[in-house]
Parts: sequence; structure tokens; C-alpha cells
Amino acid sequence: MAKKSAIARDLKRKKMIIQYAAKRAELKAMGDQDGLHKLPRNSSPTRYHNRCNETGRPRAYMRQFGLSRIAFREHAVKGEIPGITKSSW
Repeated sequence: MAKKSAIARDLKRKKMIIQYAAKRAELKAMGDQDGLHKLPRNSSPTRYHNRCNETGRPRAYMRQFGLSRIAFREHAVKGEIPGITKSSW
């Protein structure tokens, strides 16, 4: 499980991105680089990192399922994800 502070920090970034989205789009349309520079750093969408919904793991994230590879495999082996089976040949 990821540190709770890292998960909280990412949630804070997500909220800030939503809060400043309209203003950021407006400044981009006007081409105002100074105005964009004055916005908080964490309001930039590139600073947000996808995390596993279950464990908060930032790496090996599967966007389609919202899980990391480890959590995905656990659910797949248990048969909790419809249409997913462990391959064998």
C-alpha cells in the first residue's frame, strides 16, 4: 500500500486541476504565458499521476480497470473481473 500522504497529495492535485481548468484553458487560448506561470504548479494536469484505486500504487497502472498489475492479477485469479481468465496452453 502506498503512503497515505502520497495518495492525499495526488487527490489534492486532482481537485486543484479541476478548480483551475477553466482559467487555464482561457489563458492558453489568449496565449498568456505569464498568466499561466502565475497559476499554482499543482493545477497543471501533467503533475497528476494515475494510481491504483485499491492500493494507491503509482506504477504499472492499468487504465481500463483502474488497478495496478498486482491488484489486477489478484482479482483475475479469483474470477472477480468478468471476461478475464488466466491463460494456459
